[in-house]
Amino acid sequence: MFQEYLAGSADVFSAIGALTTGVVAFKVTLGLFRFISAHFLSGALGLSANLRKAGAWAVVTGCTDGIGKAYAEQLAARGINIVLISRTLSKLTEMAKEVEEKYKVKTMVIAADFSQADIYDNIRSNVENLDIGVLVNNVGMSYDYPEYYAEIEDPNFVSKMLHLNCTSVAKMTQIVLPNMLKKRQGYVINIGSSAGSAPTPFLTLYSACKSFVDTFTRALTIEYSRSGVNFQLVSPYFVVSKLSKIRKASVFVPTPNTYVKGALATVGVQSSTNGFWSHTVQDWIRSVIPMSVIVNGLLDNRRRALKKRADAKQNQ
Repeated sequence: MFQEYLAGSADVFSAIGALTTGVVAFKVTLGLFRFISAHFLSGALGLSANLRKAGAWAVVTGCTDGIGKAYAEQLAARGINIVLISRTLSKLTEMAKEVEEKYKVKTMVIAADFSQADIYDNIRSNVENLDIGVLVNNVGMSYDYPEYYAEIEDPNFVSKMLHLNCTSVAKMTQIVLPNMLKKRQGYVINIGSSAGSAPTPFLTLYSACKSFVDTFTRALTIEYSRSGVNFQLVSPYFVVSKLSKIRKASVFVPTPNTYVKGALATVGVQSSTNGFWSHTVQDWIRSVIPMSVIVNGLLDNRRRALKKRADAKQNQ
């Protein structure tokens, strides 16, 4: 009797094991299929969104460098007129001229300091009559180097961080969304960060701000799932830019143009993306790395930055 019970139990456990293996294999296969289709086949298969059909204009914030500049140029290359919004008028004017000459589209420049709260009425009055199909909320700021929160020296750091990374996303979306809803089409692309997908100590406020962008975008995706308006969260790792302070491209650190080409191919395919295939691989790796390893890396970066700053002061 007992032997029969053991035999029966063994059969049950074997069945559970086989089922578990099958489920895991299915999930891995599905994940690989989604990875390949999003990053390598979306353009060839015609899965990517036709952004030009959504409206004649695109708005890009923080557009004079890095990822923002690449979005503005690549959207212009698709024949979409561009509203360029950033802080420095001279840089905006120069970029507008380059974009118009190279891509034969119209541009509008709006000089706005997103670290301030009183800029949005002016932005609204300038764009409210435009047929805006795409909004790229790219403007933002990070830490100069990993830092303990209580040791941040700039008294305006917290307010600037919140305005640039959170207020800008919420307010710009509020400006363009009503008209997108009226015509039942549009794309809001919010640039988050890999630091927003999990708590990142020593970049604490930046991580929290990008977590806001993550939650805000995902909630809007559900809230307006039947509206015709699409929201996308883009969470990059490092690219070559002034913000990252990395000047040399590699497989895991692409140029902004390479990164944005990959990210734009995922619009209409993924509502949440790392944007580029190697950044998705990095995201998988990060998910299995112990937090202690990440903390040690950040502290090491902090030590190097502080030494560099001390050496620079000594040499003055």
